[in-house]
This record gives sequence, structure tokens and C-alpha cells, in this order.
Amino acid sequence: MGFSSKPQFLLALSLLCFFTNLAESDTDYTTLVYKGCAKQFFQDPVSSQALSALFGSLVSQSTKTKFFKTSSGTGQASISGLFQCRGDLSNSDCYNCVSKLPTLSDKQCGKTISARVQLLGCYMLYEVSGFPQVSGLEMLFKTCGSTNVAGSGFEERRDAALQAMENGVVSGHGFYTTSYQSVFLLAQCEGDLGDSDCGDCVKGAVQRAQVECGSSISGQVYLHKCFISYSYYPNGVPRRQSSSSSSSSPDSSGPGPNTGKTVAIILGGAAGVGFVVICLLFARNLVKKHDDY
Repeated sequence: MGFSSKPQFLLALSLLCFFTNLAESDTDYTTLVYKGCAKQFFQDPVSSQALSALFGSLVSQSTKTKFFKTSSGTGQASISGLFQCRGDLSNSDCYNCVSKLPTLSDKQCGKTISARVQLLGCYMLYEVSGFPQVSGLEMLFKTCGSTNVAGSGFEERRDAALQAMENGVVSGHGFYTTSYQSVFLLAQCEGDLGDSDCGDCVKGAVQRAQVECGSSISGQVYLHKCFISYSYYPNGVPRRQSSSSSSSSPDSSGPGPNTGKTVAIILGGAAGVGFVVICLLFARNLVKKHDDY
């Protein structure tokens, strides 16, 4: 069977390649980082219903705000919970992230009496009334880059950047992200944590990162009430366009409000264009082979 029209075929195939690329390039903020599940499960349907109602309330609020805390049910069936989105996510991205958490929680933990699911862009936690409380400085999860950067003043740069982050998250009232001397930084505290407690939490996370990750090129430390992330780029943090007139350059000696989201958009857009070009070349080659017969 031959092609009825080369231009139509080229257009159809290029569009197919383009939309296939879009479908496969899901944003990374919905990637699972870790989950924590209690060992006990709900024993009555009332608690399960309260949990479903809690999930519904949290998801609905994620279209309006990036942090929300509430409770559902009464008496021993009362369940408290919250969600928080990363400070640089839009409302639509926040909703898209949070809306995945109830299903993930059920898949990863089942109907346990307490659970916490952390994605790159948001997290959700809940616990039944009377569940034992933990310290806000308790470490829940950490990961360190597999590449080590020994010498070259790396640790001095990293420590200076982390110190800037400790100060920045307080002045930023719980959220801070920037690039500082070739180090990209991100820190966030739980939404209802005061500035002073937030600073103490981030300081504790920084100390854990310095000890746990050593000379690793990157690190992420999640405490109960805050988390930090840093990545070192020896050749400078990839340049990106910022919408803020007060933004610092990627390798500035001081903090600025640049974020990594724009980097992902730029790189993703470039990759998408390249993919479409490859698809067009492939389609042209197919048509040429067809004409040879």
C-alpha cells in the first residue's frame, strides 16, 4: 500500500513523534523520593472513610495554596494530615503533584494508621489521633551523589553556599532556592514552622549533609520539618533565563532567587525540538526509500 500524499504523511508522522515525546517527558516533580509507613493498619471502616475524606480535602485545597493542614473524623477515628508543595511550583503543578499522593499512599502503604509520601515537588502525611510525635529534627531520608569532588576548594564553596542557604531560608520565610558559587541550593520548611525554628531545622539538615555526604557532588537531606538539597556544578550552574529583574547570575558570589525549574524547562524544550528534528529526518528517509521502489 503506497502513500497517498507525501506532505500529509510527513506532517502526520512528525506530529506523532512530537506528541509521543510530550507523553514521555513527564515532569520530574512527581518522582517518588521516599515513603514512610506505620506498621499498624486501620481496623474499622469508619477510619478508612475519614482517611478518604481527608485526602479529598487536601487535594481540593492544593489548587489554592501550597500548604494546608486539616483533620477528618471524630474521637478515636480522628485523622490529621497535611500537604506541602515546593515553593517554586505553580498552583496547577501543585495540584498535579498532590493529586497523585492519595493513590501513591494507598499503593505504597495501604490503610496504615500513619503514612508520609514525599515526591520531588510535594509531600503528604497523615496520622491517626494519638499517634506518637517525633522530633522535627529527626532525619527521615537522605541521599548523596555517587561522585566525589575532592580538593579544588569544593568543600569551602559548598559550606559557604550552605551558610547562605541557612540565612536565606529565614529571610525567605520557609523557602529558598538560588545558585551560589557553582552550587545550586534548595531548602524548605513545613508551612506552619516559624522563622526561628525553620532556621534551626535547616541548620540541622546542613550539619547532617556535611557529615553524611562528605565530598559528594550533591546531597539531599529530609528531616521531619524541613529538607535541603544541593548540587555542585564544577563548570558553573547551567545558565538560565529568569523572569525576575533582581535575579543574580548563576555563578554569583551572593544569593539570588533563581530556581532550577527554568533549567528543566529549557533543557526539556531543547530536547523536544531535537527529537522532532530527528523524527522529521526519519520520516524523510522513509519516504525516500518508498520512492526508490
